[in-house]
Amino acid sequence: MTTSNWQTDNTLCELSQLGLLALSGDDAITFLQGQVTNDVNQLDGKLVHYSAYCSPKGRMLALFLAFKHQDKTYLQFSQPLLESVMKRLKMYVMRAKVDIADVSDELRRFGIGGPDAKDIVTKALGVAPEQDYAMVETANGLIIQMPSIEGHQRYEVIVNAEQAENLLNTLKESSTLVDTTCWDWLDIQTGCPDVLAKTQEQFVPQMLNLDVLNGVNFKKGCYTGQEIVARTHYLGKVKRRTYLASIETTEQPTEGDKVIDAAGSEVGQMVKTARNLTGGFDALIEIRIEAKQAGNIMWKTYPVTFGTLPYSLNDESEPS
Repeated sequence: MTTSNWQTDNTLCELSQLGLLALSGDDAITFLQGQVTNDVNQLDGKLVHYSAYCSPKGRMLALFLAFKHQDKTYLQFSQPLLESVMKRLKMYVMRAKVDIADVSDELRRFGIGGPDAKDIVTKALGVAPEQDYAMVETANGLIIQMPSIEGHQRYEVIVNAEQAENLLNTLKESSTLVDTTCWDWLDIQTGCPDVLAKTQEQFVPQMLNLDVLNGVNFKKGCYTGQEIVARTHYLGKVKRRTYLASIETTEQPTEGDKVIDAAGSEVGQMVKTARNLTGGFDALIEIRIEAKQAGNIMWKTYPVTFGTLPYSLNDESEPS
């Protein structure tokens, strides 16, 4: 891997940190509709969306990036969770006509980001999506546009394993090969959350801003955990949110690490972290809104500096 400035360079990485499940069969859509927070029927092969997979208590077991292609619905999420999530989904299939398969090795995925990413993708594959969370099909695979930092574009390219090396070599001609830290950092900068091994069952979807990110459909039918998620939306008040933050330290924070207030009380935790370009770490931190507003938040002995998300949370209790 080559050292690269993610804020100025065109970068390329293989998204090996993400697993991929494929669901197919006559009952696949109906089955999945009863499992996740978003409306699976809206997946039309032209868009992707986030969708939470919750426990009966409304706590997230996984966060899917879901999309449909031909007769299959795909769920992309943290690779270390794949085996347990697939096992849990299969438990509820029962007699339904649904097949659930791990296709992580069959379909390789690459992330391309940078100021010229659109031109690079278009040159290599002939087309690129025109808006965030849009997906287009090419002769060589699928392309998804993801949110990126100002002045940049970011795409995920999905390709059959047998075609992957040729595509990788083509993309490398115009971009710098980096590790997955770059992609994770871009997720953080754009406020795209995640559920990882240490944070399973820690969050209801609103805590990770999924209601703002169109990851919850409040008009769809029943799904596991719906009562808690809907109650928070219609009757409650969101008291915890996820924010962009940075920490000046050489000691790496990890997901699940607690943050504390001035009194030393635990008020939140790390959702996702990545090394930044100034020697510290950037993070998405889930925290009580009132604690964030009060300030003086620490991770261990290091101050936490909060940044600005690229989207509005629209909470009444959030300062203007």
